Amino acid sequence: MNTETINDLIHILDLEEIEKNHYRATSPDEGWQRVYGGQVIGQALVAASRTVPEDRHAHSLHGYFLRPGDTTIPILYKVDRIRDGRSFTTRRVVAVQHGRAIFNMSISFQVAEDGFDHQMPRPEAPGPEDLLDEQALRAAWVDRLPPEYADSFNSIRPIEVRPIDPVNIFEPEKRAPHQMCWMKARNPLPDDPRLHQCVLAYLSDWSLLDTAMLPHAVSFTQNNMQVASLDHAMWFHRPFRADEWLLYVQDSPSASGARGLNRGLIYDRQGVLVASAAQEGLIRIHDGD
Repeated sequence: MNTETINDLIHILDLEEIEKNHYRATSPDEGWQRVYGGQVIGQALVAASRTVPEDRHAHSLHGYFLRPGDTTIPILYKVDRIRDGRSFTTRRVVAVQHGRAIFNMSISFQVAEDGFDHQMPRPEAPGPEDLLDEQALRAAWVDRLPPEYADSFNSIRPIEVRPIDPVNIFEPEKRAPHQMCWMKARNPLPDDPRLHQCVLAYLSDWSLLDTAMLPHAVSFTQNNMQVASLDHAMWFHRPFRADEWLLYVQDSPSASGARGLNRGLIYDRQGVLVASAAQEGLIRIHDGD
């Protein structure tokens, strides 16, 4: 079961080239009503990486979610080769369904260079061995799940997430806009650094938006809540493996205008800061529902 699960993730990120700079991808049948945002980010990064020399790796990406993705049809990724410089390479990717853009992203790649080095220290946190997998935590809520979430909550996901101080999504309590979790691919991955970047991009969207809802004691399971990612940015700082435990430290400095801003720092087990992320999301509450 687990081997099949990780192979499914690799298959999701292994796009079909249908023409130069054009790639086709499919979505897994996981019970979601729309395509998971991390999947689109990861696939767009794969498409861009396929057009860049192997000695260059992504160091930053900036994307916008334009429309919900349809899980029942393929996604077309179109790559625009913006610039090929001596040190940096820039690509723009547009994801299309039903003839309309659902997502666009700019990615910058760089050759390896030496330079100044500093980082924010990793906060203290219990190790993942002492925590429950999110899959096990949600099993306790299965009887309370709306029908549209039942399949996705019951399926074995290719990523493993172990929250620190987890939130009860059916009885949320007000708390500070900070949370941490350990995360990784559920099984070993091939030794391709680009694949590990794409898997981390997939992982990075999983819990980030939830951080902005913590001070307001609301959850995406409420009928009167409309929640969606609006944009997503990542910066890759240092080498890492996405199949080894990574600590995702998240906070939300602001929420206003039905939007919440969220930030994340991603550390490995040795305390090395390997990546950062930021995302603004729609957190709209409807009156009278």
